[in-house]
Amino acid sequence: MWKSLVSLPLGDLPAHLPMLLVGCALALALVAPAAGAAPSEDAVRRAREALLARYPDEAARIDRGLAQVARLWQDEDGDDDAFIAFAEGEFLPRGGELDATFGRLEFALERVGGYMTSLVRDLRQGADLDIGPLLPIDRRLAGYDPSAHVVDDLFANRIAFVILLNFPDTTLDERLAEGPTWTRRQWAEARMTEGFDNRVPAEANQAVAESLAAADSYINGYNLHLHHVLTADGRRVFPEGLRLISHWGLRDELKARYADPDGLEKQRLIQRVFERIVAQEIPAVVIDQPAVDWTPETNAVQLASGAAEAGFVPPTGDLAAREPDERYRHWLEVFHAEELLDPYFPDSPTYVDRRFNRNREIPEKRVRDLFESVLSSPLGARVGALVSERLGRPLEPFDIWYNGFVPGGRRDEAELDQITRARYPTPEAFAADLPRIFGELGFSPEDASYLAARIVVDPSRGAGHAFGPARPDDDAHLRTRVGAAGMDYKGYNIAVHELGHNVEQVFSTSTIDHTLLQGVPNTAFTEALAFVFQKRDLELLGLAGEDADAAHLAALDNFWGTREIAGVGLVDMAAWSWLYAHPGATPAEFRGAVVDIAHDVWNRYFADIFGVRDQTLLAVYSHMIDSALYTPDYPLGHLIDFQIERHFESLPEDGDRTLGSEFKRMAQQGRLTPDLWMEHAVGSPLSAKPLLEATAEALDAMAPMEAARAR
Repeated sequence: MWKSLVSLPLGDLPAHLPMLLVGCALALALVAPAAGAAPSEDAVRRAREALLARYPDEAARIDRGLAQVARLWQDEDGDDDAFIAFAEGEFLPRGGELDATFGRLEFALERVGGYMTSLVRDLRQGADLDIGPLLPIDRRLAGYDPSAHVVDDLFANRIAFVILLNFPDTTLDERLAEGPTWTRRQWAEARMTEGFDNRVPAEANQAVAESLAAADSYINGYNLHLHHVLTADGRRVFPEGLRLISHWGLRDELKARYADPDGLEKQRLIQRVFERIVAQEIPAVVIDQPAVDWTPETNAVQLASGAAEAGFVPPTGDLAAREPDERYRHWLEVFHAEELLDPYFPDSPTYVDRRFNRNREIPEKRVRDLFESVLSSPLGARVGALVSERLGRPLEPFDIWYNGFVPGGRRDEAELDQITRARYPTPEAFAADLPRIFGELGFSPEDASYLAARIVVDPSRGAGHAFGPARPDDDAHLRTRVGAAGMDYKGYNIAVHELGHNVEQVFSTSTIDHTLLQGVPNTAFTEALAFVFQKRDLELLGLAGEDADAAHLAALDNFWGTREIAGVGLVDMAAWSWLYAHPGATPAEFRGAVVDIAHDVWNRYFADIFGVRDQTLLAVYSHMIDSALYTPDYPLGHLIDFQIERHFESLPEDGDRTLGSEFKRMAQQGRLTPDLWMEHAVGSPLSAKPLLEATAEALDAMAPMEAARAR
């Protein structure tokens, strides 16, 4: 039903940030009891007696329904007599009328949520798409949430109360314990009622929407012109015109330099840029500005050649003045907006609680335990030693992003850029190639044609994202950045990732049996399904090589990547916990706390392997600013992805079950609880054990090969 800020697949921009706005009013707006008197105990008793007299076999449903309505009934909803009259007039016994009512409600909620989603997408075009200069009004339109009052209206006209009176509002414990035996209809009912289990003022939801939109706009504009980023001795080591967004573009440029014989200097320079960003020491004038040259090592800034001729007017004062604590101010504003919702969640009184228990449906402790099981494994030191051996030098902090276990990590990116730019000079060219891409991935001709017709490719201002539909007759939108010279490899890699999101969105919205179940359990799952596409990007270009040890390399790559992003997730989680302990913090105080937290996580899990302490790279992710505790979904996604890939590997080569058909089957399960989805998808619950076992096997199997390689 409703798409929420914290249950949407967010991808690399993040993927579905536009839907975050719909979520603030719909799924997140479905929050706790607002001020107002509940009906008296006598009114509930009288209503119960009247209903039991008519429906003596419905005692359990009557008791539950009345309790659910009474908990959220407020003064403006009516007095005791109005409550009793509503209960007597709207309760439906099991049977044809109840079934028909469920069908009407499912359709109506799909229409309301679906059209609000597409409306938000339209309102955000100026902010999200590369369709001309970003105007001040675009930011206002992006921050406007037209759905902010929808839930209030559904309570006011009592549609929400009809749902709560007649269908069970289940707890997470009930879903975990009883869900495996439920029918699809029971699951659909559970997802419908959970959207109305609380009430929050529209103003609070609008505040969340505005804070997220402002943070997103800030991040989308955080580009650096690397040709103007100089080494300590004043040299330019990056090509002219290279403009990259932080952190995605800069990180991917760093990863690409592993295939560059002269890449080490460039990687060290990007690391220094990251350190300046996290510490908020970066000069404000260098952000998205090609008219100045910046030396990160000394933080010196000077006018670039031709700046005056280009019409650049330097700011008054110190040209090298650091950016004010904008990064942390935006993060704080998102926190304070989410804080407004806290009083309305008695069972989940912090955003952290809601993010894990309500939206991920995986308790925070279990998530932390999963991450720490990977980070604490002695396999980390063994894989680190292997990376160092392959690099022929001691590890450096940026080697958390080492990508040499995959074929793309050993290819020259300039060559890849040339290939992708020639193939995809425009977004339309990428769209035209979708049927072939789907066929290469094992989708049937019918599914390939259907998917290509339901996915629209748009030019993105940011790194790229996927904006999915919320009704079966709407299209999924793939936003991708395509430069004047065509789509470079970084953009292509992100586009293939986002395409994975789009395919899941189409199948889980347009071909599912109950639209109330559209989606997947949480954003980690849609990330995992997007990874399935992304890791095949070279294969789709016809460049994938055949490594005899491909399965072992894939395990090592997944393990190393999971370690890195699990550290990021722990920093994000600790930062939100710190905010709740220090709600009055200033941006400067919060900056200091994040730096300390990043140091702590690094020193616990990375320092011994890398031989360096007090690093801040784990805090550079832009998702932390504009995606509200999103980063833990990435390591979860890696773990899920590994189990899914193991399942794909087990498919017989000559059978009817292909990657495409299995991907479709998995997506069509919809939004079950995480472990139940995994049981149905791959036959086992979510776990880090398969990855750890495969990593150990890979290290043992590859030891002789690596020794020979070293010789």
